Amino acid sequence: MKKKQTNLVLVTIAIFVATFMTAIEGTIVSTAMPTIIGSLHGISLMNWVFSIYLLTSSIATPIYGKLSDRVGRKPIFIMGIVIFLIGSSLAGLSDSMLTLILARALQGIGAGAIQPMTFTMIADIYPFEKRAKVLGLNGSAWGIASIIAPLLGGYIVQHLSWHWIFFINVPVGLITLLLVIFFFHEDRQAEKAPIDYGGAATLSVVLLSLMLLAQSIGTDSNLLVNGVRLLIAFVAAWLFIRCEKRAKDPLIPLQLFKNHLFLGQNLVAALVSGVLIGFEVYIPIWMQGILGLPASMGGFAVTPSSVMWILGSFLAGKLILKRTAPQIIMGSLTIILIGISILGFLPMGTQFYVFLLVAALLGTGFGITITTTTVTVQNVVAEDELGVATSLNTLSRTLGQTIMMSTFGVIQNALFASGIKSDPRMKLSMLNQLINPETAKQISADLLPELRAVLLNAMHGVYWVGMLLTVIALIVNFWSGRQAQKTTH
Repeated sequence: MKKKQTNLVLVTIAIFVATFMTAIEGTIVSTAMPTIIGSLHGISLMNWVFSIYLLTSSIATPIYGKLSDRVGRKPIFIMGIVIFLIGSSLAGLSDSMLTLILARALQGIGAGAIQPMTFTMIADIYPFEKRAKVLGLNGSAWGIASIIAPLLGGYIVQHLSWHWIFFINVPVGLITLLLVIFFFHEDRQAEKAPIDYGGAATLSVVLLSLMLLAQSIGTDSNLLVNGVRLLIAFVAAWLFIRCEKRAKDPLIPLQLFKNHLFLGQNLVAALVSGVLIGFEVYIPIWMQGILGLPASMGGFAVTPSSVMWILGSFLAGKLILKRTAPQIIMGSLTIILIGISILGFLPMGTQFYVFLLVAALLGTGFGITITTTTVTVQNVVAEDELGVATSLNTLSRTLGQTIMMSTFGVIQNALFASGIKSDPRMKLSMLNQLINPETAKQISADLLPELRAVLLNAMHGVYWVGMLLTVIALIVNFWSGRQAQKTTH
């Protein structure tokens, strides 16, 4: 009997659509959140709508990665899509903040399979020399989503209802599901080794503790609670390592971390993802609060990075055939360092076009770095560890973004607090008004320059930390490259 062949074009389209569907989720919910709060009256629980999705997807990611190596990508991807669609439907039907949070938890469990499986499936169906280009195109979905989501979310809330920001996932997800069911074929036999339940449980506790700790940095003043979370994370990590050493088929083979290139590339991906989230979140605030531009223009300021991300990925695809990963990353991190340093020192009156140029520069650096780290992590492991390696890379980026987003918030708030002390007329609430060009009109004209100076100082502080992260990434990359050279000689 003739073996069925995967339809490369249709499966690639399905992967892109699935990536876009999960990428758009966070931003579109942010856009609709004021309306959701007005409808469900749950402002005190608002943060959990976002946090629970991030928590459950992070915990699920490494488990799905291991399962995909055992039973195949297709069943895990289908499972993830189905769970995500059930969660989306329940979120759309929610009549209280609590039911919405529970539905978002289910969505996150589904997304935890979709995100790493898209990368792993690309590795399965594309040869090494073409993989970087396809990964780059797939990764650009996140940039495109950041532009489209606010517009789409605004339109849906205005002309339909907030429930449809979740319901819209159902037809899109069903199309993706059918394309994968009928056109993606793989030849993989399920393994019979016992499942590493101990590893899954202890790793889940580690990730849960770390994510809760990261979410509470700067917002939870209870040091004892944070200390307990950190202690639980350490104890669970110790138990996890013990479980993995004893397991016949460990959830995460610990020998992966003995590979210096694997370890170094994942650390670089985590650090650069932290820089990336700072760039994407704070540039629109700069545009609105300091330049006084509308929200749409604030989003447009990061658009060149999405476009150049694709170009960066294509460059990575060509370079990876001629240079080692650490050599390529050294160049791309230098590009990021230049771009983020410019943002760290830009003066008050900087023109809008300068930000477009910086965004283009950073997008190129991000595209080369993230694509190269992903391809390298996939390439240095055995085929039967491809799923778990890719899921660890995805998890590294998620943790990097979560931890750094909280850290940036602490730095911003500390600089805000010290800045407003310079003038007794200034209040913290005025900075909230300043960031929205409409409410900024209510602020006294003589206070605007001072408030903008405080905001600018906070923006500089965020990007100085971004510079530090990039320098650390350069050191890590240099170290892992040297260690990898020693191992090969």
